This record gives sequence, C-alpha cells and structure tokens, in this order.
Amino acid sequence: MTRTEPTSAAFAAAVTLKPAEPEHFDRAFTATTQPCPWPKAYGGDMVAQAAAAAIRSVEDKTLHSMHSYFLRPVDIGAEVRYEVELLRDGRGYATRQVRGFQNGKPVYVCLANFAAGEPGSREYAMQPPADVPDPESLPTAGSYLRDTASRPTPQPPHTMTDAVREYWDGGRSFDMRHVPGPLYLTVEGERTPHQAVWVRPFDRLKPVDGLTDAQRDLAALAYVCDFTILEPVLRVLGLPWTLPGLVTASLDHAMWFHRPGPVDGWLLYAQEAIAAESGRGLATGRFFTAAGVHLATVVQEGLIRTAS
Repeated sequence: MTRTEPTSAAFAAAVTLKPAEPEHFDRAFTATTQPCPWPKAYGGDMVAQAAAAAIRSVEDKTLHSMHSYFLRPVDIGAEVRYEVELLRDGRGYATRQVRGFQNGKPVYVCLANFAAGEPGSREYAMQPPADVPDPESLPTAGSYLRDTASRPTPQPPHTMTDAVREYWDGGRSFDMRHVPGPLYLTVEGERTPHQAVWVRPFDRLKPVDGLTDAQRDLAALAYVCDFTILEPVLRVLGLPWTLPGLVTASLDHAMWFHRPGPVDGWLLYAQEAIAAESGRGLATGRFFTAAGVHLATVVQEGLIRTAS
C-alpha cells in the first residue's frame, strides 16, 4: 500500500468559515472541527477558527492578542457556530468577543484585540534558545514511531492505536520534530521543564477565503500552538501521551502576536513548564523563525489527570 504524502489540508479546512445570520451578536460564522483520534475535538481548531472569525470583522488593524477559555468538550467533525461581538472600534485599537456554540451551548469564548500599529516605535525581541539541533537532523513523528515499533526490546504499556499513529504521522497539517525527543510512547531525553519543537506545514499553505495571506499565517500559528504546549509539563512529570489513564484538556489560553513573519518554513517553538498542581499544568511557548525572529508568545493552562 502506497503511503499518501501528508498535507496541510486539515488546517485550511478548519479555518474556512461560512458567514451565517447572527443570533446573539453582530457577526456570525460557522466552521467544522477536524478529524482526530480523541474523544473530543482538538483545541487549536477553536482558537484558529475564533481568530479567523474575529479577523473577518475588523478592517485596517492586525490581530495582536487573544485570551480564551475552553468551556465544554466539542464534537469532532461537527459544526461550531462563532458569534462575534464588536466591543470597540477605536482609531488605534479594536476589540472583539467571540463565542463558540455547539448543540445550543457555549463551548468556547475569547477576547481578541487588534492594533493599527505605530510606525517608528522602539523595538525589542527575545532571542531563540542556543544550540538547538537543525530540524533536518531530527526524526519525523512517523519515522520515530516506525523505529520504535521495530525495536526488539519490550515497550512499556501504552494506548497507541493505528489511528493515533497515523494522526501523529501526517494528520495534523504540520511536521513536528522534538528536542530533546518526543513524548509519544515514552519521555525521550531528560525530564527537564524545557523543550523545543521544530514546526513546519507539510506543504505550502493555500489561500483561505476571507483572509489575506498574512491573516492566514496568524491563524496557522493559533492552530498549531495547542498541539504541544502542555508537553514541557508532561515531560518534567514523566508522562508520555500514551500512558494509560492520562487525560489532558485545554482550559485557558493566551497568545500574543508580536510581528509578521513567514510560517511556510521551519519555526522553532521553544517551550517551558511553569507549574503543575491540583491536576493542572501551566506552560509558555515562543515561536521563532529559522532566522531567529520572535513571532508570537503563548501561555496555556491545561488539565492533566492520571489514573493513579
């Protein structure tokens, strides 16, 4: 059987919105969550879809921050209705509230802020971590999983299925390569609170209706950021993704977009665990281009529940 080359089609489908008649607020759109092998939809779907909905309600300003709460689990492959409230339209800034509804109940809410920008202002940017291996020297998710499956030594118990393996291999729209190593079956590398993930779309991102290419790139960062943001917490706690009984979920999320930059090439997503307590973990992440330009910063708290 010939393996189909992975694409970024899932991301493009996720952020393709359909205008709808508002029921509660000023604007409305619908979007469909993408297939994944979990009991609930991927949280990055909601962040990226809400970003796209907010963007499509603002003119002449750029999204610079989002603050989100995930209220209820969302059905996979199902429609979510996003209602946008126009809270403020000022000369320099604009603010939107976006609420996602499914099955008649609110499932997601965020505030999104937009800025016109101030040319000539002073600038500063953090530098990326030093001495991170080149992404081409690291294994893809698929090659790592195939190599692990072929090892003669017994593997610890895990909940890996063919659907999960295929999803990690090519179903997420983005190639992801871990430093010091992935957490799919075991915690590869040291149990450090730091990790980095090289991220790149499997193919060149296609145009998305209703968004400029620059706006699509912001939505792409919002989409991909949630896949691995809790991993530094899992790493320091020694919890691989396939540990039986492990349950994770996004609780709240904040993201700041500092400056534009290309997202079709490799991005370094540098992450750090901040805290783990009472079944919750907090982590931060920063996106850098391969040239070291700091594009965006992420903070997320998530549920981390184990069987014991």
